Amino acid sequence: MRQPQVSRRAQIDSLGPWFHNLHLPDGTQTAPGHRFGDFPSFKWEKLEETVPQDMQGWSVLDIGCNAGFYSLQLARRGAHVLGLEIEPLYLRQARWIAQEYELTDRLEFVEGDVYQLINSQRKFDVVWFTGVFYHLRYPALALDLVRRATTRYMMFQSMTMPGPATGEVPTDLPLDGRKAMLEESWPKMAFIERRVAGDDSNWWAPNATCVEAMLRSAGFEVIARPEHEFYWCKAAPVPKPSTGDLQRLLGLVNNRSTPI
Repeated sequence: MRQPQVSRRAQIDSLGPWFHNLHLPDGTQTAPGHRFGDFPSFKWEKLEETVPQDMQGWSVLDIGCNAGFYSLQLARRGAHVLGLEIEPLYLRQARWIAQEYELTDRLEFVEGDVYQLINSQRKFDVVWFTGVFYHLRYPALALDLVRRATTRYMMFQSMTMPGPATGEVPTDLPLDGRKAMLEESWPKMAFIERRVAGDDSNWWAPNATCVEAMLRSAGFEVIARPEHEFYWCKAAPVPKPSTGDLQRLLGLVNNRSTPI
């Protein structure tokens, strides 16, 4: 028997606060008064045509999955999704959502962060890496680890500096030619010492040129830009310097870290 609407609302609120406004099977929404509107549904509307419709048998890693909105969308297309989240509140929400949609056979949620990939040999057809990059102290390392775990595609998103990607970056730069780094077309990433929007976990804001340069340097080819700050990427050969740096780092890792 369907629960009365009042107790249903109370049940949802007891799991809150919610950052994802999810539309439950009975039509109830988890955060109908969200400050960003119907988030992240309005983002998904821009992204969904880029993502394969049939993902039967595909494996997906959703890094920083929050309450599982994107994990749910990909599981509904047939994928088996592992959601990775460091916040216990969001993990409780995501696991509850999986039950509500009767998709516990395709959705698994574990506590952890992107750096746990350093001790993992697991590979995924798709890595969903959105809403995380600019919160990381070591963003280039994270991107290299994500590339190592990706066999087909990645959806990437980061908060960025204003402006579009511009110009061609020189393949080499003389020491006395560093004024080029001051040009608008140069890849730049602003460091945030304190806060953005009251959040002290925001560390970086790359410009769009920097985003695409970092993606290339990690071994990703941007094949679509379906929405502002979102990049649909294909796994490409990893440049040799990047490969060597990562392998040297992996050789120094203490194996007592918990793999996923």
